[in-house]
Amino acid sequence: MKQRTIAKSIEIVGIGLHKGVPVKMKLEPLDSDMGIVFYRVDAGVTIPLKRENVVDTKMATVIGKDGVVISTIEHLLSAVYAYGIDNLRVVIDNDEVPVLDGSSAGYCMLIEEAGIKELDKSKKAIKIKKQVEITTPEGKRVTLKPSNRIVYDFEITFDHPAIGKQNFHFDYSIAEYKENISRARTFGFLHEVQYLRSIGLAQGGSMENAIVLDQSKVLNPEGLRFDDEFVRHKILDAIGDMALLEYTLVGEYDAVAGSHHLNHLLTKKLYEDESNYEIIDLEEATSEAVVFEMAYSKVEN
Repeated sequence: MKQRTIAKSIEIVGIGLHKGVPVKMKLEPLDSDMGIVFYRVDAGVTIPLKRENVVDTKMATVIGKDGVVISTIEHLLSAVYAYGIDNLRVVIDNDEVPVLDGSSAGYCMLIEEAGIKELDKSKKAIKIKKQVEITTPEGKRVTLKPSNRIVYDFEITFDHPAIGKQNFHFDYSIAEYKENISRARTFGFLHEVQYLRSIGLAQGGSMENAIVLDQSKVLNPEGLRFDDEFVRHKILDAIGDMALLEYTLVGEYDAVAGSHHLNHLLTKKLYEDESNYEIIDLEEATSEAVVFEMAYSKVEN
């Protein structure tokens, strides 16, 4: 089990969700132990993907340094994390990652087009040793639990006829992620979109890159990709947010009405006590390495 990067650089141009302006983004390979690094080429600022660089989690996960930010990183990170990429440089010429179609499927295609390259050093993972939880008075909850597998469970409830109560259980593998999670799009309500636009946000949002709902139905002419596309997208987001752990997760993530903000608090709380986790070397931890080998081989064979 070796660390991974992409085999070659690859570039795309897309639209940012909130500003609605074209964004040029390039993914570049990095060597072992260099991690995920963002670079704002227009500002000349490098922002490593670390918990302490998270500056906002209200509408999306936003990282920043020296007054320079990069927003809406979670869909890209979800695909990067799901494909087991440990080292990558993201070069971007604006303050927002392209939204593409509102899912991470385009980023999966980008990674597969670039190819995956194994590096010389062994891959590390973070294994959950003790349950860690963040709760709110309203009943929202995000939890990390010990497990020898990689599992995501999510539950949402919306008082809307097209959503209602939805649950999804995801046993991690690249193939399952690509088929059942990556295609799930972000979603929003028409009245929220109208408000966001009135304050200068969601300028790039449309039914081309999001599920839009009015008070009773989905407005997108093509409908949904899955009956429970909403909760699947929440798992997509959670996987992207768990990339802030800086190591691939071995354990169970469980959420009820989770959010970017709660996920950020969860990653911070996990690291507050060293007894909560263990950083393992997958060339030495045989049982965990088998989990990853199976998860990776399902799409690569």
